[in-house]
Amino acid sequence: MTLHADARAVLGGWDAPDDGQEELRRSYVEHLDAHADGMWRTCLPGHLTASAAIISSDGSRVALVLHRIHRMWLQTGGHCEAEDRTLGGAALREAVEESGIAGLTLLPRPVRLDRHSVPCGGGSFHLDVQYAALAPAEAVLVRDPDESEGLGWFPVGELPEPTDDSVRDLVGAAAAAVRSRLPRGAAQCP
Repeated sequence: MTLHADARAVLGGWDAPDDGQEELRRSYVEHLDAHADGMWRTCLPGHLTASAAIISSDGSRVALVLHRIHRMWLQTGGHCEAEDRTLGGAALREAVEESGIAGLTLLPRPVRLDRHSVPCGGGSFHLDVQYAALAPAEAVLVRDPDESEGLGWFPVGELPEPTDDSVRDLVGAAAAAVRSRLPRGAAQCP
């Protein structure tokens, strides 16, 4: 299966949590159906990207990166690469590269979608497929200066500034998804 086919299958089978997310899901599927190159940054009407909110093992904190260009605290993520075989694999690769955490566990299904404009190719859109990743208990962040200006753990209910609503929404959805997997009473966040 190609990355394009995997993304189409993931999005085709994803149960969106609300009407707005369902509208985005349908538009992503239509985009993939219309663009054989819809996974790659060369697709200038827009292209799929993959990201992940990394949640601590107890569900209380999120790892965020200070983006080098936008100077905002964001989740890990980015463009799909030729070696990526699955959309989830792309999100996990980006999470490991940007956080330095080995042993991340990616939850199997996306938690949100986000479409936003970007300067790629003179102006385009990222059709971001957002996952949650669970960090192992002993996780240590290791910042790669080529990847970000900063990297840190933050309480899921107290995100640093500057950030945006997309990140806040993703962190909330990712923390809820992780909490639902923890043993009862193990989660520390509200």
